[in-house]
This record gives sequence, C-alpha cells and structure tokens, in this order.
Amino acid sequence: MSGKTTIYDIAKALNITAATVSRALNNNPKISQSTRKLVLETANKMNYKQNKLALALRSGKSNNVGVIVPRINTNFFASVIRGIEEGLHPEGYQVIICQTHEDESREIENVNTLLNAQVDGIFMSISNLPKEDNHYIERVIQKNIPLIFFDRKKEMKNVSSVTIDDYLASYQTTQHLIEQGCKKIAYFSGDRSLEIYEDRYRGYEKALLDNNIPINPDYIISIKSNVTEGRDAVEKLLALENPPNAIFSTSDFAALGAIQRLKEHGIKIPEDFCVFGFGNEPFTKFMELSISTVDQSPLEMGKMAAQVFLEKINNSDNKKSENKVVLMPKLLIRQSSTRIA
Repeated sequence: MSGKTTIYDIAKALNITAATVSRALNNNPKISQSTRKLVLETANKMNYKQNKLALALRSGKSNNVGVIVPRINTNFFASVIRGIEEGLHPEGYQVIICQTHEDESREIENVNTLLNAQVDGIFMSISNLPKEDNHYIERVIQKNIPLIFFDRKKEMKNVSSVTIDDYLASYQTTQHLIEQGCKKIAYFSGDRSLEIYEDRYRGYEKALLDNNIPINPDYIISIKSNVTEGRDAVEKLLALENPPNAIFSTSDFAALGAIQRLKEHGIKIPEDFCVFGFGNEPFTKFMELSISTVDQSPLEMGKMAAQVFLEKINNSDNKKSENKVVLMPKLLIRQSSTRIA
C-alpha cells in the first residue's frame, strides 16, 4: 500500500464507518471489545500510525512533558533530567528536553514551543538572568498546565518547586571552613538576583556574623560557573593587601579554576588555603586533590519533581495548588578543605 494508512483505509477494509474506527482506536466505551480488537489488529497489519498531536488536541493529553534547563552538559542538570524520566516513564510519559543557554529569549521560545506541542506539564530551572516580564510563565499557569520549578525558581502563585536548602548548605559550609581555622573566607557568588544565590550568600554572611568575623566586601566576587572565572578571581584576591586563606565557591568549576591558580602560585592546599565548591560534579571526587563540595541530590530532586507533577495531574483539584519541597543539602568534606581530621 502506498502512502500513509488512514482510518478511512481501515474502515474500507472492514466495511465499517470511519467514525467507528476512530472510536475503537481511542478506546471509546460505546465500541464493543470484539470490534475494537478487530480494528486494532487491522490497523497493526496495515501499519497505521496515529497522529499523536491530533490525538492530544482531541483528548487534551499528550503524555509528553517538557524540561527546560540552562544547559545539559553538567552532571547536576543531567541527573535531574534522569530523575524526572525515571519517575515519569513508568507512567507512560515521554520527556522533551530544552536548553536556554542562559538566554531569556530562548527561554521564552522554549516555553512557547512546549505549549504548542501540547505538553501535559513543564519542569523548569530558570535562566541566570533577571526577569521583569513573566508573561510567558503566566501563560503556562493560565492554560492550567502544571509548572514545577527545580533548583532555580521564582516565587509565583500556583507554581510548585523542588529545591535544596541553599541557605543551610552555605551556612554549614562556611562554618566548616571556620572550624578548619579559616577566618578570612572569600565567597564566589552567582547572580544574586536569583533566589538560590541570594540564599547562599545569606548563609555565608550569617555564619561569619555568628562567629564574630567581619564581612570583607573585597572577598565577595560575582562569577560565572566556569574554570576561567575561578582562575581570574583568585588573581584579584591574591593581589589584595590582606588576601583570604579560604574560598567558598558556589560553583565546582570555579573552585577547580581557583585550585589550579593557587597551585601555580605555590600555595599549598589545604595547609595554606582551603577551597570548598558546590554541586558535586564528578571530577571533584576523582582529582588527585579531591574537592570538598555540596551535593544537591539531583537524582532525588528530579524524582521528587516527577512525583509532585503526578500528584497534580492525577488530581484536578491539585492543579492550582502549590507544593514547595525543600531537600536537605549534603556536605561532602574532602581533601581541599580538611586541615583538622
């Protein structure tokens, strides 16, 4: 048979109406089991493929969800996506992955594309840029499509989120460095217009204040999450009249860059200088000098986000409810910050 098989071809082969074929394919209760079985067997023999988008438009359910991340080439975001897939695949859902590359226009484009694809839900970690206009996010809410933020989120009504306690993670990390004898702790911050980075800064600040350590503005450097920025930031710190003796970096990649540069200057880690990262990227464990870091439990985060979605989708009364899940951080204390056993 040439061309794509249609319901009209199946109807003609069985000498029944196209409407009956359509109802049988869509499991309409008005169709008998024997007729449905016959239609499905014939459709299979004739290699009939249903139009998934058309089916979604008719039923209001596509069994697809969208996941929007800044980038997928980090262990953290890749693991969250895996967790979402593991949580939803047994329930018959497929995952569509989009990247923003920290570009707000791409983020808007991603949301619109997913809405046009009739997804049943959207999981999102917002891009690292301040946003005055939330119209594209509001569109998701107005369409009554479950939206779940993870890691990077915005406080919005009727939107659920799954995060870790970033404030506690930062407080505990700073406290650990103080207990190792570090009183001059530099802080590599992400963009504090994002809630997670503001929470991490507050944790760092509170730990210093609780230990009667003054906050030195020269020690606080805003950086992007990459090795080069970590190297450059160390140069600025070492050029200070009163340089620090520890770095708490909210990025493992920047922490790696910092360690590389410190070693090039002949500074011993951790004897002379302690470094603590954030994110538990795989390389932190396998380096000759293992890097202390915060584990954000990304697999668990993804599975929990999937669970929040399923609770919403399976209970229509829940669709507009908010579920704010906060996971506990785990400090992985390794060689780069351990002076005292």
